[in-house]
Amino acid sequence: MQNVTCKLRGLEKSFGQNHVLKGIDLDLRAGEVTALMGANGAGKSTLVKVLCGYHFADAGNIELGGHPFAPIDAADAISKGVVTVHQSIDDGVIPDLDVATNLTLDRLTEPGVGLFVNDRKLRQQARQVAESMGLTMDVRTRVADLDVADRQMIAIARAMARSPKLLILDEPTSSLSASEAERLFTLIDRLRAEGVAILYISHRMSDIRRVADRIVSMRDGAISGIFESEPLDYVGAVNAMLGHQMTEVDIDPVSGGEVVLNIDNLKLFEDSREINFTAREGEVVAFTGLLGSGKTRLAEIIFGLAAPEGGRLQLDGQDYLPKEAADAVSKGVFMSPKDRSVNAVVQDFDIANNMTLPFLKAFSRFSFLSDRAQRKASDEMIGKIGVVCQTNSDGIDTLSGGNQQKVMIGRWLLKASRVLLLDEPFQGVDIGARRDIGRYIRRTANGRTTLVFVAEIDEALEIADRIVVLNEAAIAGEYLNKNVDLNSLVADVSGPGERLALAG
Repeated sequence: MQNVTCKLRGLEKSFGQNHVLKGIDLDLRAGEVTALMGANGAGKSTLVKVLCGYHFADAGNIELGGHPFAPIDAADAISKGVVTVHQSIDDGVIPDLDVATNLTLDRLTEPGVGLFVNDRKLRQQARQVAESMGLTMDVRTRVADLDVADRQMIAIARAMARSPKLLILDEPTSSLSASEAERLFTLIDRLRAEGVAILYISHRMSDIRRVADRIVSMRDGAISGIFESEPLDYVGAVNAMLGHQMTEVDIDPVSGGEVVLNIDNLKLFEDSREINFTAREGEVVAFTGLLGSGKTRLAEIIFGLAAPEGGRLQLDGQDYLPKEAADAVSKGVFMSPKDRSVNAVVQDFDIANNMTLPFLKAFSRFSFLSDRAQRKASDEMIGKIGVVCQTNSDGIDTLSGGNQQKVMIGRWLLKASRVLLLDEPFQGVDIGARRDIGRYIRRTANGRTTLVFVAEIDEALEIADRIVVLNEAAIAGEYLNKNVDLNSLVADVSGPGERLALAG
Protein backbone atom coordinates (compact mmCIF):
# COMPACT_ATOMS: atom_id res chain seq x y z
CA MET A 1 0.00 0.00 0.00
CA GLN A 2 1.42 3.37 -1.02
CA ASN A 3 1.75 6.20 1.47
CA VAL A 4 -1.04 8.77 1.35
CA THR A 5 0.44 12.16 0.51
CA CYS A 6 -2.80 14.12 0.70
CA LYS A 7 -5.99 13.03 2.49
CA LEU A 8 -9.30 14.84 1.99
CA ARG A 9 -12.25 14.11 4.27
CA GLY A 10 -15.76 15.59 4.18
CA LEU A 11 -14.74 18.60 2.09
CA GLU A 12 -17.61 21.08 1.58
CA LYS A 13 -17.77 24.37 -0.31
CA SER A 14 -20.66 26.65 -1.22
CA PHE A 15 -20.96 29.97 -2.99
CA GLY A 16 -24.21 31.50 -1.78
CA GLN A 17 -26.93 28.97 -2.54
CA ASN A 18 -24.69 27.04 -4.92
CA HIS A 19 -23.39 23.92 -3.14
CA VAL A 20 -20.23 23.20 -5.16
CA LEU A 21 -18.39 20.52 -3.13
CA LYS A 22 -20.46 17.93 -1.27
CA GLY A 23 -18.48 15.82 1.17
CA ILE A 24 -15.38 15.00 -0.88
CA ASP A 25 -13.39 12.02 0.47
CA LEU A 26 -10.23 11.29 -1.48
CA ASP A 27 -6.72 9.93 -0.92
CA LEU A 28 -3.91 11.09 -3.22
CA ARG A 29 -1.07 8.62 -2.86
CA ALA A 30 2.68 9.01 -3.29
CA GLY A 31 4.00 7.75 -6.61
CA GLU A 32 0.54 7.54 -8.17
CA VAL A 33 -1.21 9.50 -10.91
CA THR A 34 -4.90 10.11 -10.18
CA ALA A 35 -6.83 11.26 -13.24
CA LEU A 36 -9.75 13.51 -12.26
CA MET A 37 -12.64 13.68 -14.69
CA GLY A 38 -15.77 15.80 -14.47
CA ALA A 39 -18.06 17.73 -16.79
CA ASN A 40 -18.16 21.52 -16.62
CA GLY A 41 -19.71 22.50 -13.29
CA ALA A 42 -18.84 19.21 -11.55
CA GLY A 43 -16.64 20.94 -8.96
CA LYS A 44 -13.16 20.06 -10.27
CA SER A 45 -11.92 23.63 -10.40
CA THR A 46 -13.25 24.45 -6.93
CA LEU A 47 -11.58 21.35 -5.49
CA VAL A 48 -8.27 22.37 -7.06
CA LYS A 49 -8.62 25.94 -5.78
CA VAL A 50 -9.19 24.68 -2.23
CA LEU A 51 -6.08 22.50 -2.50
CA CYS A 52 -3.91 25.31 -3.79
CA GLY A 53 -5.12 28.02 -1.39
CA TYR A 54 -7.42 30.11 -3.58
CA HIS A 55 -10.52 29.12 -1.59
CA PHE A 56 -11.13 27.98 1.98
CA ALA A 57 -13.27 24.90 2.54
CA ASP A 58 -16.49 25.49 4.50
CA ALA A 59 -16.21 22.12 6.23
CA GLY A 60 -14.04 19.02 6.30
CA ASN A 61 -10.28 18.77 6.55
CA ILE A 62 -7.16 18.12 4.52
CA GLU A 63 -3.95 16.44 5.60
CA LEU A 64 -0.67 16.72 3.73
CA GLY A 65 2.03 14.25 4.73
CA GLY A 66 0.04 13.38 7.86
CA HIS A 67 -0.23 17.00 9.05
CA PRO A 68 -3.21 19.40 8.88
CA PHE A 69 -3.16 21.40 5.67
CA ALA A 70 -5.18 24.62 5.28
CA PRO A 71 -3.20 27.02 3.06
CA ILE A 72 -4.00 30.70 3.46
CA ASP A 73 -3.07 31.46 -0.15
CA ALA A 74 -1.32 29.99 -3.19
CA ALA A 75 2.15 30.94 -1.93
CA ASP A 76 1.48 29.11 1.34
CA ALA A 77 0.32 26.00 -0.55
CA ILE A 78 3.44 26.07 -2.72
CA SER A 79 5.75 26.48 0.29
CA LYS A 80 4.18 23.38 1.84
CA GLY A 81 4.61 21.35 -1.36
CA VAL A 82 1.31 21.63 -3.27
CA VAL A 83 2.04 23.04 -6.72
CA THR A 84 -0.55 23.61 -9.43
CA VAL A 85 -0.13 24.17 -13.16
CA HIS A 86 -3.39 25.83 -14.20
CA GLN A 87 -5.10 25.44 -17.56
CA SER A 88 -4.73 29.18 -18.17
CA ILE A 89 -1.12 29.27 -19.30
CA ASP A 90 -0.26 32.78 -18.19
CA ASP A 91 -1.22 31.89 -14.61
CA GLY A 92 2.05 29.97 -14.47
CA VAL A 93 4.41 32.37 -16.24
CA ILE A 94 5.17 36.09 -16.40
CA PRO A 95 5.14 36.84 -20.15
CA ASP A 96 7.23 40.03 -20.00
CA LEU A 97 10.15 38.29 -18.27
CA ASP A 98 12.64 36.02 -20.01
CA VAL A 99 12.69 32.24 -19.70
CA ALA A 100 15.56 32.20 -17.20
CA THR A 101 13.84 34.59 -14.79
CA ASN A 102 10.57 32.67 -15.04
CA LEU A 103 12.27 29.37 -14.27
CA THR A 104 14.21 30.73 -11.29
CA LEU A 105 11.75 33.34 -9.98
CA ASP A 106 10.89 31.40 -6.85
CA ARG A 107 14.56 31.08 -5.92
CA LEU A 108 14.99 34.84 -6.30
CA THR A 109 12.37 35.45 -3.61
CA GLU A 110 13.83 33.00 -1.08
CA PRO A 111 15.14 34.48 2.19
CA GLY A 112 18.83 35.33 2.14
CA VAL A 113 19.15 35.81 -1.61
CA GLY A 114 20.13 39.45 -1.17
CA LEU A 115 19.67 42.53 -3.32
CA PHE A 116 22.05 41.56 -6.12
CA VAL A 117 21.51 38.68 -8.50
CA ASN A 118 24.32 36.78 -10.17
CA ASP A 119 22.96 36.81 -13.71
CA ARG A 120 25.38 34.14 -14.94
CA LYS A 121 24.49 31.79 -12.09
CA LEU A 122 20.77 32.42 -12.60
CA ARG A 123 20.96 31.49 -16.28
CA GLN A 124 23.00 28.41 -15.49
CA GLN A 125 20.35 27.27 -13.01
CA ALA A 126 17.63 28.03 -15.58
CA ARG A 127 19.39 25.93 -18.23
CA GLN A 128 19.53 23.00 -15.83
CA VAL A 129 15.78 23.24 -15.20
CA ALA A 130 15.08 23.63 -18.93
CA GLU A 131 17.25 20.65 -19.85
CA SER A 132 15.48 18.47 -17.28
CA MET A 133 12.26 19.19 -19.21
CA GLY A 134 13.82 18.72 -22.63
CA LEU A 135 13.45 22.42 -23.45
CA THR A 136 15.91 23.74 -25.99
CA MET A 137 15.03 27.43 -26.35
CA ASP A 138 17.46 30.22 -25.44
CA VAL A 139 16.76 31.04 -21.77
CA ARG A 140 17.26 34.73 -22.59
CA THR A 141 14.13 34.71 -24.76
CA ARG A 142 11.15 36.70 -23.50
CA VAL A 143 8.32 34.31 -22.65
CA ALA A 144 5.76 36.48 -24.48
CA ASP A 145 7.70 35.79 -27.70
CA LEU A 146 7.30 32.02 -27.36
CA ASP A 147 4.43 30.09 -28.87
CA VAL A 148 1.61 28.77 -26.70
CA ALA A 149 3.04 25.27 -26.37
CA ASP A 150 6.46 26.50 -25.23
CA ARG A 151 4.83 28.84 -22.69
CA GLN A 152 2.90 25.89 -21.31
CA MET A 153 6.09 23.86 -21.00
CA ILE A 154 7.78 26.77 -19.19
CA ALA A 155 4.89 26.91 -16.70
CA ILE A 156 5.22 23.17 -16.08
CA ALA A 157 9.01 23.39 -15.78
CA ARG A 158 8.65 26.18 -13.23
CA ALA A 159 6.35 23.96 -11.19
CA MET A 160 8.83 21.08 -11.31
CA ALA A 161 11.60 23.33 -10.00
CA ARG A 162 9.63 23.67 -6.74
CA SER A 163 10.08 19.95 -5.88
CA PRO A 164 6.36 19.36 -5.17
CA LYS A 165 4.91 16.71 -2.87
CA LEU A 166 1.57 17.00 -4.67
CA LEU A 167 1.57 18.21 -8.26
CA ILE A 168 -1.78 19.26 -9.78
CA LEU A 169 -1.91 19.43 -13.57
CA ASP A 170 -5.07 21.00 -15.03
CA GLU A 171 -5.50 19.94 -18.69
CA PRO A 172 -1.72 20.21 -19.20
CA THR A 173 -1.67 18.91 -22.78
CA SER A 174 -4.39 21.24 -24.09
CA SER A 175 -1.80 23.39 -25.88
CA LEU A 176 0.87 20.77 -26.56
CA SER A 177 1.70 18.79 -29.66
CA ALA A 178 2.03 15.01 -29.48
CA SER A 179 5.82 15.17 -29.13
CA GLU A 180 5.63 17.90 -26.47
CA ALA A 181 2.98 15.92 -24.59
CA GLU A 182 5.23 12.88 -24.64
CA ARG A 183 8.01 14.93 -23.04
CA LEU A 184 5.57 15.84 -20.29
CA PHE A 185 4.51 12.21 -19.85
CA THR A 186 8.15 11.15 -19.54
CA LEU A 187 8.60 13.74 -16.82
CA ILE A 188 5.46 12.51 -15.04
CA ASP A 189 6.89 8.98 -15.13
CA ARG A 190 10.05 10.26 -13.46
CA LEU A 191 8.13 12.20 -10.79
CA ARG A 192 5.94 9.20 -10.06
CA ALA A 193 9.05 7.07 -9.60
CA GLU A 194 10.38 9.71 -7.19
CA GLY A 195 7.23 9.45 -5.06
CA VAL A 196 5.36 12.60 -6.09
CA ALA A 197 1.57 12.36 -5.86
CA ILE A 198 0.00 13.71 -9.05
CA LEU A 199 -3.57 14.87 -9.62
CA TYR A 200 -4.07 14.99 -13.38
CA ILE A 201 -7.22 16.71 -14.64
CA SER A 202 -8.13 15.71 -18.17
CA HIS A 203 -10.78 14.19 -20.42
CA ARG A 204 -8.29 13.13 -23.07
CA MET A 205 -8.42 9.39 -23.53
CA SER A 206 -4.85 9.02 -24.75
CA ASP A 207 -3.56 11.09 -21.80
CA ILE A 208 -5.41 8.94 -19.27
CA ARG A 209 -4.30 5.70 -20.88
CA ARG A 210 -0.71 6.91 -20.92
CA VAL A 211 -0.35 8.26 -17.37
CA ALA A 212 -3.24 7.31 -15.06
CA ASP A 213 -2.99 4.70 -12.33
CA ARG A 214 -6.63 5.29 -11.48
CA ILE A 215 -9.55 7.51 -12.50
CA VAL A 216 -11.78 9.53 -10.17
CA SER A 217 -15.05 10.85 -11.62
CA MET A 218 -16.94 13.85 -10.23
CA ARG A 219 -20.55 14.86 -10.84
CA ASP A 220 -22.57 17.67 -9.25
CA GLY A 221 -19.96 18.41 -6.59
CA ALA A 222 -19.45 14.83 -5.42
CA ILE A 223 -17.25 11.88 -6.32
CA SER A 224 -19.39 9.62 -8.48
CA GLY A 225 -16.91 6.83 -9.13
CA ILE A 226 -13.36 5.60 -8.55
CA PHE A 227 -11.83 3.25 -11.11
CA GLU A 228 -8.49 1.63 -10.34
CA SER A 229 -8.76 -1.97 -11.51
CA GLU A 230 -6.71 -2.92 -14.54
CA PRO A 231 -7.60 -2.38 -17.29
CA LEU A 232 -8.97 1.06 -16.44
CA ASP A 233 -12.64 1.40 -17.38
CA TYR A 234 -12.76 4.66 -19.34
CA VAL A 235 -16.36 4.30 -20.46
CA GLY A 236 -17.46 3.49 -16.93
CA ALA A 237 -15.63 6.60 -15.69
CA VAL A 238 -17.32 8.79 -18.30
CA ASN A 239 -20.72 7.30 -17.51
CA ALA A 240 -20.13 8.05 -13.80
CA MET A 241 -19.11 11.58 -14.73
CA LEU A 242 -22.24 12.17 -16.82
CA GLY A 243 -24.74 10.22 -14.71
CA HIS A 244 -25.92 8.25 -17.72
CA GLN A 245 -24.57 6.12 -20.52
CA MET A 246 -22.50 8.24 -22.85
CA THR A 247 -24.58 7.08 -25.82
CA GLU A 248 -27.93 7.84 -24.13
CA VAL A 249 -28.80 11.08 -25.91
CA ASP A 250 -32.14 12.61 -26.81
CA ILE A 251 -31.41 13.11 -30.50
CA ASP A 252 -33.31 11.81 -33.51
CA PRO A 253 -30.67 12.33 -36.21
CA VAL A 254 -31.71 13.98 -39.46
CA SER A 255 -30.15 13.18 -42.82
CA GLY A 256 -30.35 16.76 -44.09
CA GLY A 257 -31.54 18.24 -47.35
CA GLU A 258 -29.58 19.77 -50.22
CA VAL A 259 -25.80 19.73 -50.14
CA VAL A 260 -24.51 23.05 -48.74
CA LEU A 261 -20.79 22.39 -48.37
CA ASN A 262 -18.77 19.91 -50.38
CA ILE A 263 -15.13 19.16 -49.57
CA ASP A 264 -13.21 17.29 -52.25
CA ASN A 265 -9.68 15.90 -51.76
CA LEU A 266 -8.84 18.64 -49.24
CA LYS A 267 -5.38 18.54 -47.65
CA LEU A 268 -5.09 20.36 -44.35
CA PHE A 269 -1.30 20.16 -44.28
CA GLU A 270 1.34 19.42 -46.87
CA ASP A 271 1.97 15.86 -45.67
CA SER A 272 -1.60 14.98 -44.61
CA ARG A 273 -4.06 12.69 -46.36
CA GLU A 274 -6.99 14.01 -48.39
CA ILE A 275 -10.40 14.71 -46.84
CA ASN A 276 -13.69 14.17 -48.68
CA PHE A 277 -16.86 15.30 -46.97
CA THR A 278 -20.37 16.58 -47.67
CA ALA A 279 -22.53 18.66 -45.29
CA ARG A 280 -26.25 19.07 -45.91
CA GLU A 281 -28.84 21.70 -45.09
CA GLY A 282 -30.47 21.27 -41.70
CA GLU A 283 -27.95 18.83 -40.21
CA VAL A 284 -25.49 19.30 -37.37
CA VAL A 285 -22.17 17.54 -37.87
CA ALA A 286 -19.65 17.21 -35.03
CA PHE A 287 -15.96 16.83 -35.77
CA THR A 288 -14.01 15.30 -32.90
CA GLY A 289 -10.44 14.20 -32.34
CA LEU A 290 -7.42 14.67 -30.13
CA LEU A 291 -5.15 17.71 -30.04
CA GLY A 292 -3.42 18.03 -33.40
CA SER A 293 -6.05 16.00 -35.25
CA GLY A 294 -6.81 18.94 -37.56
CA LYS A 295 -10.20 20.09 -36.22
CA THR A 296 -9.33 23.75 -35.82
CA ARG A 297 -7.31 23.80 -39.05
CA LEU A 298 -10.32 22.53 -41.00
CA ALA A 299 -12.54 25.22 -39.45
CA GLU A 300 -9.96 27.91 -40.25
CA ILE A 301 -9.73 26.84 -43.90
CA ILE A 302 -13.51 26.91 -44.32
CA PHE A 303 -13.60 30.38 -42.71
CA GLY A 304 -10.72 31.80 -44.74
CA LEU A 305 -8.21 32.05 -41.89
CA ALA A 306 -5.88 29.48 -43.45
CA ALA A 307 -5.23 28.13 -46.94
CA PRO A 308 -5.47 24.43 -47.80
CA GLU A 309 -2.52 22.54 -49.25
CA GLY A 310 -4.72 21.13 -51.97
CA GLY A 311 -8.24 20.14 -52.89
CA ARG A 312 -11.48 21.95 -53.58
CA LEU A 313 -14.37 23.42 -51.58
CA GLN A 314 -17.83 24.14 -52.95
CA LEU A 315 -20.59 26.19 -51.33
CA ASP A 316 -24.06 25.62 -52.75
CA GLY A 317 -22.51 24.07 -55.86
CA GLN A 318 -20.12 26.96 -56.54
CA ASP A 319 -16.36 26.94 -56.03
CA TYR A 320 -15.55 28.46 -52.67
CA LEU A 321 -12.15 29.57 -51.39
CA PRO A 322 -12.42 32.63 -49.12
CA LYS A 323 -9.42 34.95 -49.04
CA GLU A 324 -10.16 36.09 -45.48
CA ALA A 325 -12.81 35.93 -42.78
CA ALA A 326 -14.72 38.94 -44.15
CA ASP A 327 -14.97 37.18 -47.51
CA ALA A 328 -16.39 34.08 -45.80
CA VAL A 329 -18.93 36.13 -43.82
CA SER A 330 -20.07 37.90 -47.01
CA LYS A 331 -20.84 34.47 -48.48
CA GLY A 332 -22.82 33.36 -45.43
CA VAL A 333 -20.12 31.34 -43.67
CA PHE A 334 -19.90 32.31 -39.98
CA MET A 335 -17.52 31.07 -37.29
CA SER A 336 -17.48 31.25 -33.49
CA PRO A 337 -13.83 30.69 -32.47
CA LYS A 338 -12.76 28.49 -29.59
CA ASP A 339 -10.91 30.97 -27.39
CA ARG A 340 -13.47 33.65 -26.58
CA SER A 341 -11.09 35.61 -24.32
CA VAL A 342 -8.56 36.10 -27.13
CA ASN A 343 -10.53 35.81 -30.36
CA ALA A 344 -14.06 36.92 -29.56
CA VAL A 345 -14.90 38.92 -26.44
CA VAL A 346 -14.23 42.68 -26.48
CA GLN A 347 -13.85 43.42 -22.77
CA ASP A 348 -14.60 47.16 -23.10
CA PHE A 349 -17.92 46.53 -24.88
CA ASP A 350 -21.27 45.77 -23.29
CA ILE A 351 -23.36 42.71 -24.17
CA ALA A 352 -25.23 44.36 -27.05
CA ASN A 353 -22.08 45.70 -28.69
CA ASN A 354 -20.30 42.38 -28.32
CA MET A 355 -23.23 40.48 -29.77
CA THR A 356 -23.79 42.70 -32.81
CA LEU A 357 -20.13 43.44 -33.62
CA PRO A 358 -19.84 41.51 -36.93
CA PHE A 359 -23.07 42.98 -38.32
CA LEU A 360 -22.85 46.68 -37.53
CA LYS A 361 -23.64 47.56 -41.16
CA ALA A 362 -26.94 45.75 -40.82
CA PHE A 363 -27.83 48.05 -37.91
CA SER A 364 -26.70 51.22 -39.66
CA ARG A 365 -28.41 53.70 -41.97
CA PHE A 366 -26.50 56.32 -43.93
CA SER A 367 -23.37 55.39 -41.94
CA PHE A 368 -25.14 56.00 -38.63
CA LEU A 369 -25.44 53.10 -36.20
CA SER A 370 -28.98 52.58 -34.90
CA ASP A 371 -28.56 51.90 -31.21
CA ARG A 372 -32.24 51.07 -30.90
CA ALA A 373 -32.16 48.39 -33.61
CA GLN A 374 -28.92 47.01 -32.27
CA ARG A 375 -30.29 46.62 -28.75
CA LYS A 376 -33.62 45.23 -29.90
CA ALA A 377 -31.85 42.46 -31.80
CA SER A 378 -29.61 41.78 -28.80
CA ASP A 379 -32.58 41.56 -26.44
CA GLU A 380 -34.32 39.07 -28.71
CA MET A 381 -31.22 36.84 -28.86
CA ILE A 382 -30.61 37.14 -25.11
CA GLY A 383 -34.10 35.75 -24.57
CA LYS A 384 -33.76 33.00 -27.18
CA ILE A 385 -30.42 31.62 -26.05
CA GLY A 386 -30.98 32.24 -22.32
CA VAL A 387 -28.25 34.72 -21.39
CA VAL A 388 -28.57 35.50 -17.66
CA CYS A 389 -28.05 39.26 -17.24
CA GLN A 390 -29.77 42.42 -16.00
CA THR A 391 -29.83 44.32 -19.32
CA ASN A 392 -28.02 44.29 -22.65
CA SER A 393 -26.02 47.26 -21.35
CA ASP A 394 -24.23 45.11 -18.78
CA GLY A 395 -20.48 44.82 -19.30
CA ILE A 396 -19.48 41.54 -20.88
CA ASP A 397 -17.06 40.95 -18.00
CA THR A 398 -19.96 40.93 -15.53
CA LEU A 399 -21.19 37.64 -17.01
CA SER A 400 -20.16 34.12 -16.06
CA GLY A 401 -18.08 32.14 -18.55
CA GLY A 402 -21.12 30.22 -19.71
CA ASN A 403 -23.13 33.37 -20.35
CA GLN A 404 -20.22 35.00 -22.17
CA GLN A 405 -20.09 31.92 -24.39
CA LYS A 406 -23.84 32.24 -25.07
CA VAL A 407 -23.27 35.84 -26.17
CA MET A 408 -20.47 34.80 -28.53
CA ILE A 409 -22.58 32.07 -30.12
CA GLY A 410 -25.67 34.30 -30.17
CA ARG A 411 -23.56 36.82 -32.12
CA TRP A 412 -23.35 34.41 -35.07
CA LEU A 413 -27.01 33.41 -34.82
CA LEU A 414 -28.29 37.00 -35.20
CA LYS A 415 -28.22 36.69 -38.98
CA ALA A 416 -28.98 33.74 -41.25
CA SER A 417 -25.97 31.78 -42.46
CA ARG A 418 -25.38 28.94 -44.88
CA VAL A 419 -22.51 27.40 -42.90
CA LEU A 420 -22.12 27.90 -39.13
CA LEU A 421 -18.77 26.82 -37.70
CA LEU A 422 -18.58 26.42 -33.92
CA ASP A 423 -15.10 25.68 -32.60
CA GLU A 424 -15.33 24.32 -29.02
CA PRO A 425 -18.67 26.06 -28.33
CA PHE A 426 -18.90 24.48 -24.85
CA GLN A 427 -15.45 25.47 -23.66
CA GLY A 428 -15.57 26.75 -20.09
CA VAL A 429 -19.35 26.41 -19.66
CA ASP A 430 -21.31 24.35 -17.16
CA ILE A 431 -23.65 21.49 -18.05
CA GLY A 432 -26.78 23.66 -17.98
CA ALA A 433 -25.32 26.28 -20.31
CA ARG A 434 -23.99 23.55 -22.58
CA ARG A 435 -27.43 22.05 -22.97
CA ASP A 436 -29.05 25.46 -23.53
CA ILE A 437 -26.55 26.18 -26.29
CA GLY A 438 -26.90 22.74 -27.85
CA ARG A 439 -30.69 22.83 -27.89
CA TYR A 440 -30.76 26.26 -29.51
CA ILE A 441 -28.22 25.29 -32.17
CA ARG A 442 -30.30 22.26 -33.12
CA ARG A 443 -33.58 24.18 -32.98
CA THR A 444 -32.29 26.78 -35.45
CA ALA A 445 -30.44 24.36 -37.75
CA ASN A 446 -32.85 24.63 -40.71
CA GLY A 447 -31.59 26.73 -43.60
CA ARG A 448 -27.91 26.10 -42.95
CA THR A 449 -25.42 23.35 -42.24
CA THR A 450 -23.76 23.46 -38.81
CA LEU A 451 -20.28 22.09 -38.18
CA VAL A 452 -19.28 21.76 -34.52
CA PHE A 453 -15.65 21.07 -33.57
CA VAL A 454 -15.26 19.48 -30.12
CA ALA A 455 -12.55 17.54 -28.29
CA GLU A 456 -14.95 15.70 -25.98
CA ILE A 457 -16.91 12.72 -27.28
CA ASP A 458 -19.86 13.30 -24.94
CA GLU A 459 -20.25 16.84 -26.33
CA ALA A 460 -20.34 15.46 -29.88
CA LEU A 461 -22.95 12.88 -28.88
CA GLU A 462 -25.14 15.55 -27.23
CA ILE A 463 -25.46 17.81 -30.28
CA ALA A 464 -24.78 16.06 -33.59
CA ASP A 465 -26.73 14.18 -36.23
CA ARG A 466 -23.43 12.81 -37.51
CA ILE A 467 -20.02 12.49 -35.86
CA VAL A 468 -16.86 12.65 -37.95
CA VAL A 469 -13.59 11.58 -36.30
CA LEU A 470 -10.37 13.27 -37.36
CA ASN A 471 -7.01 11.68 -36.67
CA GLU A 472 -3.72 13.06 -38.00
CA ALA A 473 -5.59 15.55 -40.22
CA ALA A 474 -7.63 12.86 -41.97
CA ILE A 475 -11.07 11.31 -41.49
CA ALA A 476 -10.70 8.18 -39.36
CA GLY A 477 -14.39 7.34 -39.00
CA GLU A 478 -17.93 8.62 -39.46
CA TYR A 479 -20.98 7.73 -37.36
CA LEU A 480 -24.71 8.40 -37.46
CA ASN A 481 -25.63 9.47 -33.93
CA LYS A 482 -27.88 6.51 -33.21
CA ASN A 483 -26.77 3.38 -31.33
CA VAL A 484 -23.15 4.44 -31.76
CA ASP A 485 -20.50 1.75 -31.30
CA LEU A 486 -18.59 3.61 -28.60
CA ASN A 487 -15.63 1.21 -28.61
CA SER A 488 -15.13 1.84 -32.31
CA LEU A 489 -15.59 5.59 -31.95
CA VAL A 490 -13.04 5.81 -29.12
CA ALA A 491 -10.59 3.67 -31.09
CA ASP A 492 -10.90 5.99 -34.10
CA VAL A 493 -10.32 9.05 -31.92
CA SER A 494 -7.28 7.54 -30.21
CA GLY A 495 -5.72 6.35 -33.45
CA PRO A 496 -3.89 3.19 -34.55
CA GLY A 497 -2.38 1.30 -31.66
CA GLU A 498 -4.22 3.48 -29.13
CA ARG A 499 -7.37 1.40 -28.60
CA LEU A 500 -8.40 1.70 -24.99
CA ALA A 501 -9.50 -1.27 -22.97
CA LEU A 502 -13.17 -0.42 -22.59
CA ALA A 503 -15.95 -1.95 -20.56
CA GLY A 504 -19.69 -1.31 -20.38
